[in-house]
Amino acid sequence: MKNDLTNTKLAFIGCGVMAESIIAGLLRKEMVAPAQIIASHPNANRRAELGEKYGITVFEHNAEAAEAVRGSQNSIVALCVKPQRVDGVMRGLKDAIAPEQILLSIVAGAKLETISAALGHKKIVRAMPNTPAQIGAGITAWTCTEEVTEDEQQQVKAILTALGKELRVETENMIDMATSLSATGPTYIFMVMEALTDAGVHLGFSRDMSKELVQETMLGAVKFAMESHKHPAELRNMVTSPGGTSADAIYQMEKGGLRTVLSKAVYAAYQRAVALGEKK
Repeated sequence: MKNDLTNTKLAFIGCGVMAESIIAGLLRKEMVAPAQIIASHPNANRRAELGEKYGITVFEHNAEAAEAVRGSQNSIVALCVKPQRVDGVMRGLKDAIAPEQILLSIVAGAKLETISAALGHKKIVRAMPNTPAQIGAGITAWTCTEEVTEDEQQQVKAILTALGKELRVETENMIDMATSLSATGPTYIFMVMEALTDAGVHLGFSRDMSKELVQETMLGAVKFAMESHKHPAELRNMVTSPGGTSADAIYQMEKGGLRTVLSKAVYAAYQRAVALGEKK
């Protein structure tokens, strides 16, 4: 399978945080050279910053970036703009993407059929990374249209591994599901982290000490869960002694509806992801 990006040109349409994360990951792992990367951004200061930091070429207009890789034998155009701007951006790209090019979209809610209709294009990959991708520790769920070949899928997988792990899902609806679970997921974790840190401060720890205790505990718990391969309920039972501190803590969390609140949060995020993809 073809997963070598040596001769692949990449155009990033919209170079915000996630696009920069992909670029940084690809360069850090030496999967591509700076000369292979083109990007676009409307802000002159941001263009200068990206060019100086990574040695890449950055255009002001999206169509310029797409056109710059259009003539390449092997190229991928990555759509990395905000959902609110995607319709206008796609109108400006309609004639800039060649039929043989892969379009990789990380736009939340933007459906394959919507992108295809707007651009008159068939080779489309839809992916949903998450925030830890910025340090190469993310997980990206993705799917694609039937026109994307096996070799091209391997290239996409190679790009997404620059962000951490990748997981191809069976249906497009699972991308919206992943948006609510893994892409929005760090938000839930950060909020729990914040609440536990505040609880530690309430007990009498300094904020720095409480933060360190919470972060290391959460990191260790996740690593232990992954390495043990046990169900979370098993792990919870392992550390819950009758009449002990964990038992009292669990009683209060169940009484407060922690499971229900988290379930409702995930479902609300899913509904929002679906709504973003509804045709206007």
